[in-house]
Amino acid sequence: MSAPVSPQLKDLPKVNLDLKSELEGFKTVNMKKAETHEKNVLPTAEDVKQERQHSELIQGVESFKPERLKRTNTQEKIVLPNAQDVATEKTQKALLQGVEAFDTGKLKHTETQEKNPLPDKDVVKQEKVHQNLLEGVEHFDKTTMKPTQTQEKNPLPDPEAIEQERGKQNLIAGIENFDPRKLKHTETQEKNPLPTKEAIDEEKKA
Repeated sequence: MSAPVSPQLKDLPKVNLDLKSELEGFKTVNMKKAETHEKNVLPTAEDVKQERQHSELIQGVESFKPERLKRTNTQEKIVLPNAQDVATEKTQKALLQGVEAFDTGKLKHTETQEKNPLPDKDVVKQEKVHQNLLEGVEHFDKTTMKPTQTQEKNPLPDPEAIEQERGKQNLIAGIENFDPRKLKHTETQEKNPLPTKEAIDEEKKA
């Protein structure tokens, strides 16, 4: 392995004269001293409270003793049908048996006669009135009509409508001009109770 050879001056990378002069004239004393601040944000009281409730809930579930549960027996009740249900069931069965056992050979042959009765006086009278109405509409003479002018009326609102509009305007003005600084500070208390016996039983069954 040959020894490393130092590069010649002509082979070295050339630096811009402006940049070279800035680097040579740079003084570290001109730099401003800055201090690094490490921030460690502590949790709020609400975060601590939620974490405590979560821990208590987990401890309650982990330390729960199933031997405290009481054994229960499921009672299945079979409701017998009443007298009315029994009678209805018998009627339906008898009807079905009669239809299934029906002998079509006992039917008598019949011939259907199609009748086309003439309309009575009332029907003829109604038809004539209808025809006269149609003829009157079809042969109506538009030249006998008189020109008319349509008058558009715009009645003023009654006192009740004015009072409703005034109340609506006052409500909108109250909302727009509401000062939130008048509100009182309240704290929300979040409750996370332990699961009930019923919920635990359902969870075990699932």
